[in-house]
Amino acid sequence: MPDPIILTCLACGQANRIPQAKRAAQPKCAKCGAHILTGKVAALNTTLHDKAIRLDQIPIIVDYWAEWCGPCKMMAPEFAKAALSLRSRARFAKIDTEQYPELSARLQIKGIPLLILYAKGREVARLSGARPAADIDAFVRQHS
Repeated sequence: MPDPIILTCLACGQANRIPQAKRAAQPKCAKCGAHILTGKVAALNTTLHDKAIRLDQIPIIVDYWAEWCGPCKMMAPEFAKAALSLRSRARFAKIDTEQYPELSARLQIKGIPLLILYAKGREVARLSGARPAADIDAFVRQHS
């Protein structure tokens, strides 16, 4: 039997051990009861961002965006489509760079929208600019 994977609840921050066999069964957080693999894009704060990147044992792709950014708004529905189609392969999240400028500085984000794919606690690849769901899907599959 394969080892369970660790996934951070993007609602409360609790680290959860999920048996491999239950990944497709919409597992819930042991602390708050929120679904962990929803196929939806989760809004993060800096603490959740850093914890999920450090602990999660499946890839997580983060959209760095801002409310005033037109291309960011145009890409949001495409990012959501990709999240749904890849829900068992990767987790999708977003973080507002205007709310968390210290994170933007730390990650050396020079332009938005910017997608960063993380796996096993480290950055794997970046994709800049507004992209359709097919490009996002291909990017995640290529690098994970």
